[in-house]
Amino acid sequence: NPASMVKMPLAFLSLEKLNDLNIPGLSAQTHMRFDSSQPWQRPFYKDTTAADGLPSIAHFIKKVFLISDNDAYNRLYQWVGQQRIHQQLRAKGYPTAVISRQFLGLTQEQNRHTNPVSFFDAKGKRLYSQPAQYNPDTFDFSRKILIGKAHLNKYDSLVNEPFDFSWHNNISLKDFQQMLQSVMFPQSVPVRQRFQLKPADYTFLRTWLSAYPSETDNPKYDTATYYDNYVKFFFYDGSHRMQPGVRVFNKVGWAYGFLTDVSYVADFNHKVEYMLSATIYVNKDGVLNDDKYDIEDIGHPFLYQLGHTIYQYELKRPRK
Repeated sequence: NPASMVKMPLAFLSLEKLNDLNIPGLSAQTHMRFDSSQPWQRPFYKDTTAADGLPSIAHFIKKVFLISDNDAYNRLYQWVGQQRIHQQLRAKGYPTAVISRQFLGLTQEQNRHTNPVSFFDAKGKRLYSQPAQYNPDTFDFSRKILIGKAHLNKYDSLVNEPFDFSWHNNISLKDFQQMLQSVMFPQSVPVRQRFQLKPADYTFLRTWLSAYPSETDNPKYDTATYYDNYVKFFFYDGSHRMQPGVRVFNKVGWAYGFLTDVSYVADFNHKVEYMLSATIYVNKDGVLNDDKYDIEDIGHPFLYQLGHTIYQYELKRPRK
């Protein structure tokens, strides 16, 4: 289960959509508002975590990478739209990728709808309006994905059957690695696989892919909870600190006992760099959706040990 990993391509696609529109004055920093067209949708006009108190694509992306914020992901999903997400991912060579769910507990049908979105300049002039969208395209959910031996349903009742992930978001680890590579090193992948980004977009994305929660005042995070290696699983050793000189450009995901990290690691002190991606499933009792997973005693230690082993190897490996 990719969990929060799906936020990474949504960040890339959000900037790409702005570039495709190519409207003067419209950028990732432009103020925006979300209205509603369906009973379950929530309008969003003010963002108290932003310096100016207003929502923007840039601020959503920042929160997605700093602490893996769920609401920021939902707003990026609503901006890009379910149909465009899949059209663009397929065009880039990811035909099996599925991002069909917001993190709002909605039905399959409800997730096809996305909110009306508008952008305004500093004087309140409307620059662009996107009406409510609906995705009429079909998904192939014929392959059954059953995991575990039991699960809790939405009423917290135990069901002695595997949990069905067939209709959940689904992207392979290799595809995530290629997506990150295409943003870190666009020249290393085929042209069709690259996201259509400007030089400033690459700088912006790399900044927040590697930043720590302590390095921003907007939002101001409690660093006792959101410490430097909070979303850096390969360097999560319990110290809450990062190696001096090391930056990890990455995205992680964790849910249902699955932990994933897709990273580009750069040690600027020792001139070492490499990409490392891994996923692990830790759920000894085989019960899904009960919030009882073996993350702290197996998942995090395993990913740290894997990351440490590779890092130490790379420090000593002869290279050109």
